[in-house]
Parts: sequence; structure tokens; C-alpha cells
Amino acid sequence: MALSEQDELYLARALGLAQDAVGLASPNPTVGCVLVRDGVVLGEGAHRYDFYDHAEIVALKHAAAAGHEVQGATAYVTLEPCSHHGRTGPCADALVAAGIARCVVGTVDPNPVVSGSGLAKLRAGEVEVVVAESELARRLNDGFAFSVMHGRPFVTLKAAVSLDGMLAPPVVERVAQEPVWLTGEAARADVQQLRHASDAILSGVGTVLADDPSLTDRTGLARRRPLLRVILDSELRMPLESAVIASVANDLLVVTTDRASAETERLFVERGAEVIRVRADAYGQVDLVAVLEMLQQRQVRSLLLECGSALNGAFLSAGLVDRVVLYISEVELGVGAVPFAVGQASPYVLQDKLTSVSRLEFPHGVLEDVRISGYLRDPWAGV
Repeated sequence: MALSEQDELYLARALGLAQDAVGLASPNPTVGCVLVRDGVVLGEGAHRYDFYDHAEIVALKHAAAAGHEVQGATAYVTLEPCSHHGRTGPCADALVAAGIARCVVGTVDPNPVVSGSGLAKLRAGEVEVVVAESELARRLNDGFAFSVMHGRPFVTLKAAVSLDGMLAPPVVERVAQEPVWLTGEAARADVQQLRHASDAILSGVGTVLADDPSLTDRTGLARRRPLLRVILDSELRMPLESAVIASVANDLLVVTTDRASAETERLFVERGAEVIRVRADAYGQVDLVAVLEMLQQRQVRSLLLECGSALNGAFLSAGLVDRVVLYISEVELGVGAVPFAVGQASPYVLQDKLTSVSRLEFPHGVLEDVRISGYLRDPWAGV
């Protein structure tokens, strides 16, 4: 059933509420809800994990606090209302009990425990159900969808590259532990939004040695869990004075192997880092599948890669990258520059997958770098 103009309006409002809650709901999905009758908003809200109530319950309580009866109203919910008992009771039951007459749903829930059963409960309660299959509703929960269906975090590889597809100038032209900025302020601001929408960010010791990044979320936006900074360092070679250690705040996880010494591990831990050992791969490096398994156990739904060419190549070769976001600078670095990924001459071999293209503006309409992105794997496939 096609949505009316009013349906589009209020679903967009619910999606806006969900967007504002990014960073506050994980490991649960990000969801917004608006209750409307006769063109009047009766209640609205979004899910915030620490407050328990799902978006539908927040909206119902908001309406009750304002003295509104919701009998006969339409609920606009960005994700299918849940049908099971988890930390709270089923939202589908709550909407039926409240007398909601109609429910416009942004998308079905990808969680196999819920998918379709929430809609079935609504229909059994004589609630008219319309599923919008909103692209934005899905994009807000790519990480949740992929994680609950596949048992590992959704992985986004982000990189800034030159026009000829390189990461950095030749090593002989670089100054150690000084970052190379290929892109401008607009791209860097956009990267911060990517970080904010992620549960964790991952890099390798090679990047720490070359660039000394801090890898923090600098948006200033609220989030319920710190951005988990994950450094892969199979021998614990990272300098103790590096920026990621200097800025540690219960948010740094260093992943190593049995090749690292216990004494070095102790020094890392003394400075506030958490060190965990996982199995090594055939080359003695940290096993990437083991890393993702460990992060899934920690309820990391979405992982952002900000790595050098070795780890970019390793993740791509292992088929562990689900989305790619590239920021293209207009500079060319030429022969001898650091490639985008070991074993892959250029990021442009992915161009058939990178279908979203935009020109970044910052500030005051000044055009800067080009952002291209796309999915190597559909996180909602099978829903």
C-alpha cells in the first residue's frame, strides 16, 4: 500500500527522532516513533538503551503525560514493533492494548526472533499495518541487522585516497608519526560522523607508528558507550607514548598474540589499556576472524576500519569488508606511493560497488573532496 503525503511526513519525523538517537541505542536498534490522530502529534520518542523503554513505549508515555488518549491513532515506527519479552515486554502488545488503529512501519525487524511476528501480532489485534520499506530506516540499523543475522560486526572500510588511488606519499618522503592529510575539512568532519555512528574503530600498529592518530569521536554528540578503539598489534610494538595510549579513558583495546611479552603487556595495562590475546593466523599476525568473534561477544554491532594498506588488504582478501567509504582528493601521489591495499593495486577496482557519489561542501558552500561509497555485501539480505 502506498504511503499518503501525511504518512511520509510523520514517518520522516520518526526517522528524525531515530537519527538523533544514533550512538544512544546500541547494541539495540535505533528506533523512533510518532503517534498521530487527526493531524495532531499525541506523543513521540526514540529508544535509548540505558532508559530501557522502546520508542513505542516512550511515545505512549509521552502522550499520557500530555493528557492525550491514543485510541484510534496511527503509530509511525521506524522498525517493526517487537513481539517478545527481552528487557521489556512486547511493544506490539502495548500498541494493541492502547487502541492504536493503524501502524506505519519503516521496515521489518531483521532479528530472527522478531521478524514478521510483531506485524502478525498487530494484525491479530485488528491494527491496520503498512510497511514502508524505507531505505533510511534500514540504513540507520545496518550494523544491528548484519550482526544479529550473521554473528559478527558490520565492517566499514574508510580511507582517504589520492586521485590515483594511493593512501600516502612514498615512505622516504614522510616524517615519522606525522599524519598525511590528503583531504580537507569537509571530509574530516564527515569521518567524525562515521565514527559517531560506529561502536568501535579499528587500526593497526603500522598506522600508529606512521601517523600517531588518536582515533576518537570528536563530534561532541552524546553516546552511551565510548567509541571502542581497537589496535591490532601482534607483538605489542606500539609506543607507550602514542596518542591512543595517552588519551586512554576505558576505551582502548589492544589485540595481540602469544608473540607479545608478558612484561610489555603489563606496561600497557598500567597505562589503562585492555590487552587481549587471540589466536594468530598462518603468518603470525592477529587472526581477523578471531578479532571479529571477540568484538561480537562484546556487543559491537558496527566496526569502522581506519587502517593502512596491509590491514586494508587483509580484510578485503578475507571477505570481511561489508561497506567501503572513500574520500577522493584531487592530488596525485605517483609511483612509489603507499597503495590503498596490499594485493589490490587501486580502490577503483571496487567501482562497480561504489555507487553513491557526493561532493563534500565545507564551509559556506565551498566544494572540497569527493565521497564515494557502496556496499560489498547487503546487510539486510534475507530479511
